[in-house]
Amino acid sequence: MESHPHTTRTPTRRTADACLKKKRRNSRRSSPSLDSRRAAAGRLREVRRSIRLPRGTDPRAGGEAMPPGGGGEGEHGCTAQYHPPATVRLDEDALPHSTPPLLAIATVASQEKRQRHEHKQQPEASLPEGSLVEILARVPYSSLCRFRCVSKPWLALCSSRDIIKRSPQTLSGFFYYDSNALLSFRMPQVDSSLPFLRERYKCIFVKEICSGLLLCRCWELCSMRGESHYVVCNPATEEWTVLPPIEFTAQDLSHVLHIKPIPMLYLGFDAAVPSRFVVFAPLTVGCNVSGKMAIFSSETGQWTYVQSKWSSGTAIDHATKRRVFLNGTLHLTTLDKSIVTVDMEGKVWREIKMPDDLPTASDIVSIGQSQGRLYVWQIDNPHDCQLFIWVLEDYGTGKWALKHTVNVLELFGRRCREDADYYMMFAIHPDCNVGFLTNMKKETTVSYDLDKQKVHVICTEFMCGLPYIPCFAELPSAGH
Repeated sequence: MESHPHTTRTPTRRTADACLKKKRRNSRRSSPSLDSRRAAAGRLREVRRSIRLPRGTDPRAGGEAMPPGGGGEGEHGCTAQYHPPATVRLDEDALPHSTPPLLAIATVASQEKRQRHEHKQQPEASLPEGSLVEILARVPYSSLCRFRCVSKPWLALCSSRDIIKRSPQTLSGFFYYDSNALLSFRMPQVDSSLPFLRERYKCIFVKEICSGLLLCRCWELCSMRGESHYVVCNPATEEWTVLPPIEFTAQDLSHVLHIKPIPMLYLGFDAAVPSRFVVFAPLTVGCNVSGKMAIFSSETGQWTYVQSKWSSGTAIDHATKRRVFLNGTLHLTTLDKSIVTVDMEGKVWREIKMPDDLPTASDIVSIGQSQGRLYVWQIDNPHDCQLFIWVLEDYGTGKWALKHTVNVLELFGRRCREDADYYMMFAIHPDCNVGFLTNMKKETTVSYDLDKQKVHVICTEFMCGLPYIPCFAELPSAGH
């Protein structure tokens, strides 16, 4: 029988299957499983993130970094290739000996995170604290309130009483009564419920605001019955003083026996001289001033009674509650389109005529003060809703000058006036040429920059507010 040396014997199908199974078993024994390799790779990534190894570093090589190309230069300036071992096996229960334990890595990482967080909360180290205090002492109170949100150190710094007392104050918002007859404040700095008074009084009605002080009438009962007290309070410092009762003599009341006289109280306070406030209480029958006026001074804590020097029959416009305290003098409007004044001592009495060119004699004339000057304005609601604003140029002679004329309809986006439309300018900014207007029908309140001719919507409700400027000086003769 001839032999064929170049011919091999073809294995059967069964023999081939057996060889394939044996090969697979050997492969599984010689290399780690897929799950094991994935777990090892995940732990390696976790170690690298914890100890912040530079990119290209091999933790198995003692933490030495490799060049971006994967190797270093040889002795002849050639690039030497880095060849990793063919098979890398990590024990599932242990990390490489060159890496620190996981507990130590976590502790270091948490400390670094805490240090970074504390560093972010601190003010700039390059700015000395004394310089920072001097800067913040020149920032308005409304800005200090926003700065408190930066961090806890800034919250403590911007809440410092020394900084707040020195910071310049300007218009912060308005106290007003909303549609539900609840006292509200348009801005977040003040709690309009006046909680520091609620411990004693159940019902509080704000009658006057002058700069940073409020004059309130308070009742201990919710029904507004029984005895009431007049209280002067400072919402910024939560201090308050109860005024003693006003006691006119029987002779002062002899000519008004058939009509009960009602003293109308007006508050006078200048934040530039915070050591004193006064309260004026002219004795009136209806709108007419009846002879005497009581003046309370915080310096003495008592009322003094003086004879009025205004002309007989002077009718103060109590309904509109338009008054200004400027340069230590109270200014009140009258029904005769004039302004009557009296100083804090009750010694200087005067009457100033309104501008001669008022558009209508039937509509409200309002007064206010801005930048140390007295202003008068009126809106011609019965006709074309034009706003006219005058400034008292010469206080001695009573000379007025028309400064601005504004179409109010355009400010509210209207082309023509509709029935029952009524517009009111209720305040002027004390430090700049900005007026605040409201529409009773559309229930919209806006501010208008008279210089830049820009309108800003404040809220979508009717608001005839009393301007409030915070004052952080201690209240004179504060009883609480």
